[in-house]
Parts: sequence; C-alpha cells; structure tokens
Amino acid sequence: MRKVFLFISLFTFHLSLFAQYAEVYPTNWWVGMKHHQIQLLLKGTYDGFKNEKININYPGILVKNIHGFENGKYVAVDIDITAAAKPGKVTIEFVAGVKAHSVQWELKARRKGLGTQFAQGVNSTDFIYFMMPDRFSNGDESNDKVVGYKDQSLNRDSIYSRHGGDLQGIINHLDYIQNLGATTVWLTPVIENDMPNRTEHGYAFTNHYIIDKRLGGEEAYLKLSDELHKRGMKLMQDAVYNHVGIWHWMQQDPPSKDWIHQWPTFTNPNYKEQVFFDPYASEKDKKQMADGWFSREMPDVNQSNPYVAKFLIQHAIWCIEKFGVDGWRIDTYKYVDLDFMNACNKALTDEYPKMTMVGENWNEGVVNQAYFASNKLNTKFKSNLTGDIDFEVLFNGIQPALTQHNGVNKLYNTMSQDFLYEHPFTNLVFLDNHDMNRFFSVVDSSVDKQKMGLAWLFTTRGIPQLYYGTEVLMSGKSNPHDGNVRLDFPGGWKGDKKNAFTGEGLTADEKDVQQYTKILANYRKHNAALQTGKLMQYVPHDGLYVYFRYNEKSTVMCVMNTSDKEKNIDFKNYEERTKGFTKAIDIVSNTTFNNSFTVPAKTMWVLELKK
Repeated sequence: MRKVFLFISLFTFHLSLFAQYAEVYPTNWWVGMKHHQIQLLLKGTYDGFKNEKININYPGILVKNIHGFENGKYVAVDIDITAAAKPGKVTIEFVAGVKAHSVQWELKARRKGLGTQFAQGVNSTDFIYFMMPDRFSNGDESNDKVVGYKDQSLNRDSIYSRHGGDLQGIINHLDYIQNLGATTVWLTPVIENDMPNRTEHGYAFTNHYIIDKRLGGEEAYLKLSDELHKRGMKLMQDAVYNHVGIWHWMQQDPPSKDWIHQWPTFTNPNYKEQVFFDPYASEKDKKQMADGWFSREMPDVNQSNPYVAKFLIQHAIWCIEKFGVDGWRIDTYKYVDLDFMNACNKALTDEYPKMTMVGENWNEGVVNQAYFASNKLNTKFKSNLTGDIDFEVLFNGIQPALTQHNGVNKLYNTMSQDFLYEHPFTNLVFLDNHDMNRFFSVVDSSVDKQKMGLAWLFTTRGIPQLYYGTEVLMSGKSNPHDGNVRLDFPGGWKGDKKNAFTGEGLTADEKDVQQYTKILANYRKHNAALQTGKLMQYVPHDGLYVYFRYNEKSTVMCVMNTSDKEKNIDFKNYEERTKGFTKAIDIVSNTTFNNSFTVPAKTMWVLELKK
C-alpha cells in the first residue's frame, strides 16, 4: 500500500509540474472566430526549451509552423483552429528526448451577445464617465495590499501611493454613474502593473494577461462588465500598445532584443508628430518620435516586429471577447507604429464590426490631429482610426472661450476645421482628464464658467467624456504633480466626511453643479438632435456664440454668452434655424421664453425650440 500511495503522490506531484511547465499566450481562445489562425507564444523555464518537440493532438487544430527565438526559453507556434474544432481542454505536449511534459490550454465557446451586449462600439449617442479605479472608491478592502506585488504602498495622504480604490468600488456606485446620465464607463488600465511604485495609474503593464489583483482581478472585471451590460451600459477599455513597464518580461527576459526599441543611451521621443507628414522631415527625427522611450520605467515596444504585432493584436481581441469590451481608448497613439495601428484597428473591426477606437493624440493643430484619424487629407499614409480624443477643441476651443477676451472666436475657428475629418462626430470631447489641470482650476474656480463648460460638453458634436469629480467641482493642477489631478472621489472610502454619492458634506455650489450635470446629461440621453443631429454655428459677436443642434424632429438652440454684459437674443437673427418656432424652453430651469429674450453675462443656455 505504501508503494501505491507513493506512486500516486509522485504522479500527482508530477502532474502539478505539468501545469507550471510553460506559460502560454494568449491564455485561451475561442471556436468560431474570424481570427482562427493564432500564434501561441510559449515561454519555458530554461534556455533549451525552444529545442523541444511540440505536439498538439486535438480535433480541429492544425499546427502550421513553429518558430524559435534567440532566447531559448521561447517558442512561437502557429495554429489554425478550424471550423471542426469544439470547445474543450487542449493538451500541448513538449518532448525532449525521452522526457515529456504538457500544459493545458483551453478553447472556449464564444461570448454571447456580439454587437448587442458587447463590442457595440461607443459613439455619439453615448456619454462616457472616466475614472481612475484606485482613486474612485474602495469597495473591497481585502485587496488593498496583495502579497507578492512590488508596490506595497497604501497611503491616502500621498498623491503617488496606492489608495485602495478597486473595481468593486465602481460596481457599488453604478447607480450613481447611471443616474448622472452616463452610458459608458472608461477606466485607466486594469491590467497588471507589478512595478515598485507609481502603480496607481495603470499605464505600465507587466503582464498583459493578468488583471491587477489589487483592483479585484479577472473576477471583478468580468463582474463589472456584466453589471454594466445588465443596465444597458457599456465598457470602454484603455489600451496601451506603445510601451510596457520595465518589469514586463518583454524587457526583463524578451524572446529577442528587438521586441523593445534599443538605444545606446536613454532617448525620449522628440514629441513632434509633424515628422510623420512633414515632406522635409529627416529619418532620424521620425525614428526618435516613434521609437523613443516615454520614461526609463516604460520601455518602447517594437510593433514592427511581426511577433510583437501578433502578440498585441491577439491580446486586444482576447480582451474584447473575454471581458465583453465595447469601445477602445488607445493611449499615446501617435507614438505607435502607424502601419501597425491600422492593422490592429482593422483586426478589431474585422472581428467586431461595430467596434470603435479613439486615440490619444495630443497634437499641435487641428491638421496634425486629423492626420491620425480617418480624414480627408491628401497624404501618403491614411489612418483608419475611428476617432480622435479632441485635444484641439479643448485647448483651442472651450478653454480660451471661457478664459480669454473674445476667446470664443477660437472655439468657432477650431470647430470650422471639422471638414478635415472623415467623421468628426466620432471624436471624443472633454473638459479635463488625468493628465491635465482640472477644468475648475482652469476657469479659476468660477462656478458659472464650469457650468458653461458642461453645457457646451453635452451639446457640441462628438462623444462627451466627463472625468470623475468634474460634476462636483474637483480641482487641481497637474504642474508640478500629476497626482493633484488624481485625488480621491469624495465618499469613495469609509469615513469620508464629504460624500458625493449621497450629497453629505457637499457645498451648495457642488450640489448645484452636480444636479446641473445630471439634468444636461439625461436630457442629452433622450434627445437625438444632441446625439446625432446636425450642427450649425453662427459667427461669434462680442463674446456671444450661438449654435444649433437639430434633426427633423427637434431643434436645440445653444447660447453661450462669454461677455461681461447681458445679451439680447432675437430669433430673427437666426432664421435659418428658428423659422417657424415661437418659443424656447430652458431645459435646466424649464423656463419658457418667447422669440426675443436676454441672456445674462457669463451664462450658457440650452434651449429646446417649440412652435
């Protein structure tokens, strides 16, 4: 009996070794995918791993090619998952001489609800609420610190330490987000960032296929996705192709050195996107812009390496299918290899036809910004990105409109350049985010100007995005510390004296702006003219800017008075859009005006026209 017991114990122990013998990326796939020709990246534990014979004997899976790398720990296996393949556990066998090992890899049935419950795309009918999970709400204190992670900080008094916010905290407050009027939740990255410090923001991946356990891990992310979709809401994921964290295996132990862009000495990008379309640009400048490292902690990934490209594209598809993602926000878009980005975007829309992608393109001019999205420019490179994050209409539009004398002319001018875009209504418009000064600080803590900015946000063209806390006048400036614009949402932690979820401790102004945001956002949610209708703007005069959103059923008149004096409005001056209408109803106060009225100084009114 002892021999039998010993044999069983050794056999069980040996099986446990099998499961750890090699890592497989992607960690699973699905039957019935358009992307059925997959490249498995296998990572072993010793340098001769690439010399082992690999067998996959599973009905419907064909092994097409096997590739080794200069680092003997890695092998890439190209497989075809044919239509005959069924869901199940796939055994990948490794044979070296007389020794054999194996790992299990899974084929799954596809997620149900393609295009209706997930991968729906995020468009101008939506309103995005954007947050940093670590700073929104702590819903599960058990994951505040997780054994094994390099960063064990937990200190709400430090703007650079972790604060403990997580995905459960977001789930707990979906009622608040939905009641505010939002249809979509966008989070800073949730993928594992096992870095020694500054892990609160999430932009330094260390393992693409793990959801950070301090946020609740894979289980919590799946739960968030499911809870959103039950409500008819959407999930937007933050994608990072440009770089990884320095503790990622791509940097620490890569298959080959060319997975990361190499420089003799540390080299930043030159931050000049012009080099990509400048007819006189040097190759040196192009290379530095595309291949420079963002920081010493964030190595720049080489997407022109076909193995890297395959890894990143498959991971993107995996995330959408695995977690039911609806929209894709792409970080540092202009720093990524643009041919790769076109290939990746196409791969996503081939698999998910409704999928939309918006790119972070913080540029120097509307032409520069338009270059990186679908556009009408006569250039050699043509982007297929569905939309830009519209920094131009922020910095050269609404900000000067509310902070400079007659600055509203800059807003008019920037909007007039929409002819450069193929689809300007797919651009994401916003007042602030995690990398810049809070809008309330930009407008010098003026409640009136904050309201004007919000009124513009919910009535202009494009997809509105609100950064968490803007609705309750959160302030802060990113210079010198970006942590100042990433402070905790009031009420997200036990014991908070101020609670924006319940209203407890909020000032009268904070409550007023929160309610103002709610009215505007929910009105937009039910008004097709503001979502998809046409836009007509009139040339500003003495600080007064008037524009209309309209379709065949509804007309909304937007009156922005940025001057220090009240302004008279007469329908006769806007007959192209006001003809046949006799009344205007302020959607915030529900006050009815006739066809001639006066708008106070530093005020924006959103008016529904009636006959």
